[in-house]
Amino acid sequence: MRITLQPSFILHHRPYRETSLLLDVLTCDHGRMSLIARGVRKNRSQTRPLLQPFYPLLISWQGKTELMTLQTVEPQGVPIVLQEESLLGGFYLNELLMRLLQKHDPHPQLYTIYRDTLLELSQNLLQQKHLRLFEKKLLDELGYGLQLQNSFASDRLYRFIPEHGFELYEGEESVGQGSLFTGKSLLALMAGELDNDEILREIKRLMRMALGVLLGSKPLQSRRLFTGVTTHEKRETHSVGSEC
Repeated sequence: MRITLQPSFILHHRPYRETSLLLDVLTCDHGRMSLIARGVRKNRSQTRPLLQPFYPLLISWQGKTELMTLQTVEPQGVPIVLQEESLLGGFYLNELLMRLLQKHDPHPQLYTIYRDTLLELSQNLLQQKHLRLFEKKLLDELGYGLQLQNSFASDRLYRFIPEHGFELYEGEESVGQGSLFTGKSLLALMAGELDNDEILREIKRLMRMALGVLLGSKPLQSRRLFTGVTTHEKRETHSVGSEC
């Protein structure tokens, strides 16, 4: 099989044998792929500088096994430049995709969502709403959507039951504890309007619960990196927080 000039992003790369790289790639029409880039670690390789995260590429590959061989690489526009916390946010998106996407499972709409989220992150310092909306759309694409409803009442509480959805809560427990969320926050998430710090904190907690079912007990390395880099900043501010 040979595929030519497929829109792609490199999610991750690591050394393979003496002169090659093993690539994890998100492609538009073929989903997540693993490819061998032979000889690109040689000093004179003109391909190596292109094989970086957040660089929109057109790539070609061929092979008969699950691990196929990269043939050609071309830029598709300019690199998407992420800085400081936004760069860590980009690594977080990449790790989510590597952990949750099955190989060779096409998600062309998710490819577009990923590209657009990177462009949003490149505009300024990290805004948490971009990560939360990406997480929501990722769950939708994977078939684990949150089943948000217009019928939620903004002044009521709802209990989130992973893999089942939300149920109206009639008790006296306050929001911020465990699995309870306000209808106001759920309606804001459904509308994509996450510009309130209190709502963002709730939605961040909700996404941790929903993604945790799929991610299992193995921690995300990007979250650890985020925590280490932003500890000093968090001591100086009580904002919604920079951590993924």
